[in-house]
Amino acid sequence: MHYGSPALVSVPELFGSSTLTWVLIGIAVYWFAIISLRNAGLLPSYIGTQGPILTFHTKRGREFLDWLATPKRFWRAWANLGIGIAIVVMVAMFVFLLFAAIAALSSPQPTSSVQQPRNVLIIPGVNDFLPLSATPGIVFGLLVGLVVHEGGHGLLCRVEDIDIESMGVAMLAILPIGAFVEPDQESSKDASRGGQTRMFAAGVTNNFAITIIAFALLFGPIAGAIAVAPGAAVGGVAPDSPAAEAGIEPNDRITAINGEEIEDNDHFLEQLEAADDEAIEVERNGEQTVSVQRSLVVTAAISDNPGELDTGDSIFAVDGQSVATEDELLEAVGDDEIATLTIGADGETTERDVPIGAAVEIAEGGPFADAGAPVGETFVVTEFDGERTSSQEALQDRIGTTDPGDEITVAGYLDGERVEYELTLGDRSQVTGGGSAGYHPISGISGISADALGVQYYPAEAYLTALGGDGDTDLGPLADSFLGKIGFALFLPLAGILEVLPYNFAGFAGGIENFYQVEGPLSVFGDWTIFMAANLLFWTGWINVQLGFFNCIPAFPLDGGHILRTSTEAIVSRLPIDATRGMVRVVTTTVGLAMLASFVLMLFGPQLLN
Repeated sequence: MHYGSPALVSVPELFGSSTLTWVLIGIAVYWFAIISLRNAGLLPSYIGTQGPILTFHTKRGREFLDWLATPKRFWRAWANLGIGIAIVVMVAMFVFLLFAAIAALSSPQPTSSVQQPRNVLIIPGVNDFLPLSATPGIVFGLLVGLVVHEGGHGLLCRVEDIDIESMGVAMLAILPIGAFVEPDQESSKDASRGGQTRMFAAGVTNNFAITIIAFALLFGPIAGAIAVAPGAAVGGVAPDSPAAEAGIEPNDRITAINGEEIEDNDHFLEQLEAADDEAIEVERNGEQTVSVQRSLVVTAAISDNPGELDTGDSIFAVDGQSVATEDELLEAVGDDEIATLTIGADGETTERDVPIGAAVEIAEGGPFADAGAPVGETFVVTEFDGERTSSQEALQDRIGTTDPGDEITVAGYLDGERVEYELTLGDRSQVTGGGSAGYHPISGISGISADALGVQYYPAEAYLTALGGDGDTDLGPLADSFLGKIGFALFLPLAGILEVLPYNFAGFAGGIENFYQVEGPLSVFGDWTIFMAANLLFWTGWINVQLGFFNCIPAFPLDGGHILRTSTEAIVSRLPIDATRGMVRVVTTTVGLAMLASFVLMLFGPQLLN
């Protein structure tokens, strides 16, 4: 399902971002201070510098690693398992980056702001999906990830009798950005090829193990103790809307309307539609009651909707009949395919003739495209197999009554002209072709969503269910399994950008914790403690799986590059030829350059084509 897309930001705007500008200024000042201290000889011997990065070296902890490495057979078996996992992930990352680069080159423009270069930086407040409220969880998860990753390298060094020169962390100001183990070069060369490979694979193996542990705790006892709080969750408020004028703000919870307690979002919408008067009394957060004058306000709109409506516009009337809700709008439209909407925008009122139906985006390779519909265009479906479809909900209901192979007629409007297509429905699982009819649905009516208060609601239950909590959701059967939940959780911080859900999820912070409450035995610890634990576990799992996948990219100086080298050496040594280091170097260099080029093209390919 599509939701209103956030505005895309171009590459030049990257450097115009005020947050990023201040970050860069701060780094420059910090770097200057480090250089001054180094030149003055004021840095201790255990602190090194590499540009603006400080490296803290220590020899402490080697005795602990020696003790921990005592069951060598166990750790070798653990690392051997990690080698198999790492090789599978390496191949997957190689294929993914290649296809991502090809897809980027085939797109004239970035398909979403995920492709914007600033979004590669996992810095809260700089990219589009990590708010500043996520900082504590991200820093904690990063610290855990770095410690277990480099700790794994250090542990396997001692298991394979490789001496350690020093260990430490790399810091950019107060931010940990890396950790390291410096093995002794001579003893490292003396180690077997298998021992070296196990040492390089140990870090990513530990990261994946921490991912499983963190998400198991999150999906189990922690999410199980969290429930959706009663009331309608306010995710966004349109500017100059009735809700905004009444003082209702994002992250508020509407707990009552006209004195009746509200259970959830759906219950509130039902009561809103059923209200007799235009003026209603709304209770916020169980504390304050405000008076709101109902008016139908656009809360989300695609850029090419046929009514040319923008978020915040008001719809006052349909064919001269006053309306204040979506139901009233549909009732006023009736069976007519074209309606005259009285629209208020920027203090002015205009009338526009607008086709009323279910907006869809024509998918490539589906029945719609096969029937001649232009791929990628927005088509407003007003009639499906002889029945009127005035909204996306109505169209989905009609699709649900069909079977693959059915031949149906679809009528609607394309660029203001009424057209008809004869479709032969395909398989419902035909995802690449847009399902059985070959389209991507756009929620709402004619490409817009409107609300009587100008509010966009936060689907709190859907996010909680995705994290293992109780509730119903339409996220599909994949989200019901443990590994499926992990996969879905990895996309939650990008859910709004990817249009999977209307908002990005950055943990139970930034105000959305108001939509939840803690229940059961763990409630004795208090809401704040459980929410903090949930945030730490979420970001620890998220960061560790990212570190694991990233380090499996088969390119130097990442672990994947070293594993590629040792694996290539093992294969070449068994060939009936006179193997040389040059042959191994050719393979590793070729793969590494291919990965670097793919990574750069994935980020900047669309801009390079323009």
